[in-house]
Amino acid sequence: MTHAWMPTSPCGPACLTGDEPTAGRFRSGLRLLHALGVLLGGLAIAPLMPVAGRQGRARLVRWFFRSVLRAFNVRLAVFNAGELESGRGALVVNNHISWLDIVAVNAVRPMRAQAKIEVRTWPLLGWLASAAGTVYVDRERLRLLPAAVAELASVMRAGSQVNVTPEGTSWCGLASGRFRTAPFQAALDGGVPVIPIAFRFRMADGRETTAPAFIGEETLIDSMRRVARLRDLVMEVHVLRPIQPGTATDRRTLAILAEAAINSALGRVRVPNQSRRLVRRIDTPAKQPRTTAKGRQ
Repeated sequence: MTHAWMPTSPCGPACLTGDEPTAGRFRSGLRLLHALGVLLGGLAIAPLMPVAGRQGRARLVRWFFRSVLRAFNVRLAVFNAGELESGRGALVVNNHISWLDIVAVNAVRPMRAQAKIEVRTWPLLGWLASAAGTVYVDRERLRLLPAAVAELASVMRAGSQVNVTPEGTSWCGLASGRFRTAPFQAALDGGVPVIPIAFRFRMADGRETTAPAFIGEETLIDSMRRVARLRDLVMEVHVLRPIQPGTATDRRTLAILAEAAINSALGRVRVPNQSRRLVRRIDTPAKQPRTTAKGRQ
């Protein structure tokens, strides 16, 4: 069952750039085997989560997600990670491109997440997400949305940071979706700041790529295989200045501020009068970030 408010994206296979340098079949196969081993390792440590204590859980979660990045040979370029270390509850929002988004966030700073209820059924990953305290939302049953917002506000008010993707579905990275306002109501109700994070995928030579995008009708396995074939993939993580409580008095304004901050960090502007919102890079020279290796060559 679907409804008119169900998040959708026009992105599909035609959005893939397709000219990235790739690894051979043998190496990409090894990466997938490595990733499977990491997932099995995550299942092995999951029973330790309830008894590990707060710092112990954070170390285990960070180890797991950094191991996923190493398995797929993904390097992180992280900017301003200290903005996530306030020690108080916050709504952490980002542009949504890939299943790697939540991996990168937790590799930098482990936190809870809000996700569509379908994630709970994903093999292995769904079980791990539930063990990590994911707050689920059923997008097909709008009458449950107020309860989901209330739960999210309560979790953040108690001191947890929660990662949410307000677009509601993934886009290719060169196009973006409108930020839905519901999670921002939770930030207002919880009296917590909103911390925007901007993601960009590029190759080592600086070319932006859409290859890691999780789009169209493809399965999670299809997307993972494509990522495993990439050579020298870099994922930029820009942690932006928090939007403090009181900056906006309504959820729509708060969503607009967060969305604008992310587009600005990526050097993009909205192109008006389009059936979907495309984003284009501002034609100014950009300084290439220093990358931190998180994987093997």
